[in-house]
Amino acid sequence: MQSSSSSPSSPGALSRRTMLAGAAAMAGATATAAATATPALAAPSSASASASASAEAAAGSAGRRPRAVVFRDVRPFGAAKATDLVVVDGRVSDRPAPHGAKVVDGGGRIALPSLVDAHIHPDKTTWEGSWVSRRPASGIADYVAQDVELFHSQRRPVVERAYGLMSHAVSRGTRAMRAHADVAPAYGLAGVEGVAAARERLRHALDVQIVAFPQHGVIRTPGTAALLEKAAREGVIDMIGGIDPIGFDQALDDQLDVVFGIADRHGVGVDIHLHDRGEKGMRAIRGIIDRTRALSLAGKVTVSHVFCLPGLTDRELGSVAADLGDQDIALTTVAPSDSLVLPIARLREYGVRVGLGSDGVRDSWSPFGNADMMHRAHILGWVTDVRLDQELTGCYNVAAHGGADVMGLPHADFEAGAPADFVLVRGECLPQVVVDMPRRDMVVRGGVVVARDGEFLD
Repeated sequence: MQSSSSSPSSPGALSRRTMLAGAAAMAGATATAAATATPALAAPSSASASASASAEAAAGSAGRRPRAVVFRDVRPFGAAKATDLVVVDGRVSDRPAPHGAKVVDGGGRIALPSLVDAHIHPDKTTWEGSWVSRRPASGIADYVAQDVELFHSQRRPVVERAYGLMSHAVSRGTRAMRAHADVAPAYGLAGVEGVAAARERLRHALDVQIVAFPQHGVIRTPGTAALLEKAAREGVIDMIGGIDPIGFDQALDDQLDVVFGIADRHGVGVDIHLHDRGEKGMRAIRGIIDRTRALSLAGKVTVSHVFCLPGLTDRELGSVAADLGDQDIALTTVAPSDSLVLPIARLREYGVRVGLGSDGVRDSWSPFGNADMMHRAHILGWVTDVRLDQELTGCYNVAAHGGADVMGLPHADFEAGAPADFVLVRGECLPQVVVDMPRRDMVVRGGVVVARDGEFLD
């Protein structure tokens, strides 16, 4: 992506990128080095392997032949020597292929784990629609107003637009996403209901967690809290969102009390957008940590963007990272710039789960975005100016395994028992794939081909 040629300080010249990146230039060097180091990957889930073995045993005891596929002549992670990948009932197997297994020719292609988009807004998109000319905006309130105008100008319902974008994401190798959908009196629950309907249509190809996102504010926009409660009560969402409790809502305790109260009452998670920097951002982080601890919500809370962290000293970062790790609070980044990307490797030293997302896609905020997580891994490498093979591989790992950690999914790492979710591409090695972003020749979900040659298979 290119920066706007207009000055961020010029009246009416603010873009999403300049709004997010504006005052953070001082944070760059430390964040850049830390964000692109190869993160330590979680060990393969023993529960996944056990589940796979149990599934095969159950299938055998019931007299049903296991669904078996052999992907012939593939190179996992770009290995020099091709091999055959055996899949039984949707999971990688280390056993010989059962008699009669279906065979799919991989043609020597590289096999890579499918990707996870840990932060996207499919309800706002104009994907596959007519071009939208955007107007200048001077802050979140202006963007919100344009969101409403765009929503009411669309002839296609949310479900159609979201489905188009989400199926496109699958064709680019995404196996799961956390979808933020706006909830506000201006829309009611149309956003979450539309995304939920698209999720149902794509359940064979994509795992989706839905966040009820109060883009208009929880406290500053009356009626929003009641809608969030309704969404949680009706079971249409997986998480309750929030946004800049101080900088935008101007009600730190009131917003967090509402958001965490709903989560506690209905057993859903929390995912809060936090663009606030400096002391405002840190006060919000402390409030989130305190409520997570008080309500025993460890492992169920995420903070997105978190622009207050990259500018911290190493000692300050270590202190807050230790608390985040202690409460198992996850973080997500969309890598908007070298000074705002999270210091991923440093955070992981404290056990903090960090995922990568694509954010908004061709909405009222920006004409950019494509829901291609391989491209987002490329952007992560670009903005952090990486050069080494291990650094480029680390960028892919964040896009594949980091998001899985945030969403609580097993790694698609080709180990026995792992989900058979992978992409096949032509290339020499994984670092080269991150740089060149070749066409996804085949996308496999649970051993079933769901996209070919960049096209989703309905």
